[in-house]
Amino acid sequence: MALRFASTVFAAFLGSTVLASAADVTGPYDPAPQAPMPATVDYGGDDFVFELGIKGLVEPDFLGSDDYRIVPAAIFSVEYLNLPGIGSFGGPDGLGFSIGPSFNYIGERTSNDYPVLNGLDDVDATYEAGIKVSYEWEYAEVYGAVRYAFGGAEGVVGDAGANLIARPTDYLTFKLGPTVSFASESYMDDYFSVSPAESIASGGRFGTYDAGGGFKSVGVAASARYEFYTDWFLNADASWDKLVGDAADSPIVEAGDDDQYTFSLGISKRFSLDLF
Repeated sequence: MALRFASTVFAAFLGSTVLASAADVTGPYDPAPQAPMPATVDYGGDDFVFELGIKGLVEPDFLGSDDYRIVPAAIFSVEYLNLPGIGSFGGPDGLGFSIGPSFNYIGERTSNDYPVLNGLDDVDATYEAGIKVSYEWEYAEVYGAVRYAFGGAEGVVGDAGANLIARPTDYLTFKLGPTVSFASESYMDDYFSVSPAESIASGGRFGTYDAGGGFKSVGVAASARYEFYTDWFLNADASWDKLVGDAADSPIVEAGDDDQYTFSLGISKRFSLDLF
């Protein structure tokens, strides 16, 4: 199911690119239409440049699940930030060193919604906030993020990766590369441990298990991004993560799947603000 949906997502993205190209054909109402221009490289007096949008996301029902759901999700990233007296981060071409916020959200896990989890305690929605740093060259990038999680699960979680980058046109960018994620013991305990009481409540289907911190997953991520009009973007993303270590050994994951897939397709817009 996951692989079929991946094909559908990228087919939809490529189809939108073809339609956008077809829109450039000269029409009787405009003998010389102007192609969409990339965003200006001069921010002028703007101090804060960010991207905001919405996407449809296909993700596992819960960490370690072999069933999937479709949910709406936000797109947010910071391209440029200027802080008087401190310095500026990011830039118009996206190259070089950049630093910005990192957020993540994991929906609640309730045993009533998923029969396979009968006997386990519910886990409320988890919110993650932190910082991301990256360095990008013309054809490659490396990045890392660390976040503090609170709500249903608490602790420290993060990820890192590297990408090869292809830019076939000024408006189209492809990225592909490996990823790795990690989490603290308290975070892993909330999602992957099974207490003696939970083991009894499940009728013995889940054995008692105490998950420790460390590496949580390794995988591969790919993205495609198309600027179909000035400062407007179509974004397609897909990833495969394989749970490893104490996460993979959890009875919860053994009842589901240690292969986790995500796919998304969304639209976003770049905004610029003069703050100071």
